Amino acid sequence: MRGDVSFPVSCRGIHVGTLMKAILVLEDGFTLDGTSFTGAFETGGEVIFTTGMTGYQEVLTDPSYHGQMICMTYPLIGNYGITDCDNESAKIHASAMIVKECCKEPSNWQSIMPLPRFLQENGTAGMEHVDTRALTRHLRLHGAMRGRISTEDLNAASLLEKVRAQPTMEGQNLAQFVACQKPYRWTAKGPEDVSLAGDGSYAWQGSGIPLLVYDFGVKWNILRLLSEHGFEPLCVPPKTSAAEARKTGAKAVFLSNGPGDPATLTEEIQGIRDLIAASFPITGICLGHQLIAHALGGRTKKLKFGHHGCNHPVKEMATGKVEISSQNHGFAVEMTDLPDVELTHINLNDGTVEGLAHKSKPIMSVQYHPEAAAGPHDSVYLFERFYDMIRNAIAS
Repeated sequence: MRGDVSFPVSCRGIHVGTLMKAILVLEDGFTLDGTSFTGAFETGGEVIFTTGMTGYQEVLTDPSYHGQMICMTYPLIGNYGITDCDNESAKIHASAMIVKECCKEPSNWQSIMPLPRFLQENGTAGMEHVDTRALTRHLRLHGAMRGRISTEDLNAASLLEKVRAQPTMEGQNLAQFVACQKPYRWTAKGPEDVSLAGDGSYAWQGSGIPLLVYDFGVKWNILRLLSEHGFEPLCVPPKTSAAEARKTGAKAVFLSNGPGDPATLTEEIQGIRDLIAASFPITGICLGHQLIAHALGGRTKKLKFGHHGCNHPVKEMATGKVEISSQNHGFAVEMTDLPDVELTHINLNDGTVEGLAHKSKPIMSVQYHPEAAAGPHDSVYLFERFYDMIRNAIAS
């Protein structure tokens, strides 16, 4: 069974209809009861809530949720099962899923298995019959925090002690656990391993702009849309140097989404500075956006409860246009110490930074997810904007 590096989980599969008492304890002592729908377990992580009514499979398999226990605010989860086409990576990365009610008999012609079995096969805990409204309200008022759920240790005081021994999300480098370890390319059938030549070059297929994707935990739909919008993405480990990037023959760089505290990625941030100095056009989404800000001299801050869901309003500063976006991040960029950068998008809920662009260099990024898997398609136009910026930079 898979165990997440920071918070090991033991999940012994039993019949999904069997009820087994479970308990949730947060680091401030807040406690809720429920039942398991995946068998026996004990696991921990940062407890967050997400407001999407659909997209639970994409959420579970999004590497950016590594080390987190996800409370789904929509009361019924699992009704359309699990499909072959909705994964955002090869496995589940979340530590646990917490729901009001899990549907164990899905109705969907594409479904290949029910949600409980998917969680069991990935060794991931599932807890239901939880008062998710009370949990969401508590997190909204007091902020995302460490938590632990268990069917084995039902003593709240004992679990609280374990919770407070867990590391906080702030200060954790989690990208190292989900980033790719060797190059691969994206194909119609999914990821495919590739080898670079002895001199570090790569045999591009000529299907689009040669784009080097620094994979901190990239979502597969980002790679799909990059391919559909005129790029040929080659994914590489995040510590690939600027010199190595140049040897591949890539014309531009994309920095992906990923989990954890961006400020911990000091070596990668310096690598991005080197890429900027080497005159690569650069684009980033989510963690990639935060790392660009750090590389340009900025900072990030931990949000109270983060942005997780498919209904966050974002305003484009230049046009005043408002778009509904899909988001998943617990940190945000601060615009202080960024004199050569302009703010391009803001979040209308809390005014945080949602996009930036360099005033003179071909560098732009967004905090939210224009690939929107799952979520609205309002922001897909950004892939065309990425393409135009990079094409113009190459031409000049």
